Amino acid sequence: MTEATHINAVMRALADPTRRAVFEQVVNSGEITVVDLTRGSGVTQGAVSQHLKALKQAGLVAERPEGRKVYYRAQPDGLAPLVDWMSHYGVFWRERFADLRTLLKEIDP
Repeated sequence: MTEATHINAVMRALADPTRRAVFEQVVNSGEITVVDLTRGSGVTQGAVSQHLKALKQAGLVAERPEGRKVYYRAQPDGLAPLVDWMSHYGVFWRERFADLRTLLKEIDP
C-alpha cells in the first residue's frame, strides 16, 4: 500500500462518527470483544463487526482470536500516516505564525 493510499484509508476509516466511537472504545479498553463493544452502544453486533473490519483494513486495530471470542486492540502505528500528514501542515502554520510575530513587532515595537 502506498503512503497516499494508506493515509486515504485511515482518513476514510475515521471519517465515520460511529467508527470513530468504536475506535475510541478499543483504544480506551486495551482489548475488547465485539460483544462488549456492542453492549450499550445502540449499534447492532453486525454493524460493529463491519466497523471493526474497516478499522482493521486501515491498520488501526488488530485482532487476537481466543477460542470462540476475538479480542480487538488498537494499533498505534496505524495512525502514523495521519500524524505525518498533520505534522507537514504544522510546519506550514509555524512559519506563518513566525511571519505574523515579525510583522507585529515591526508595527508595534
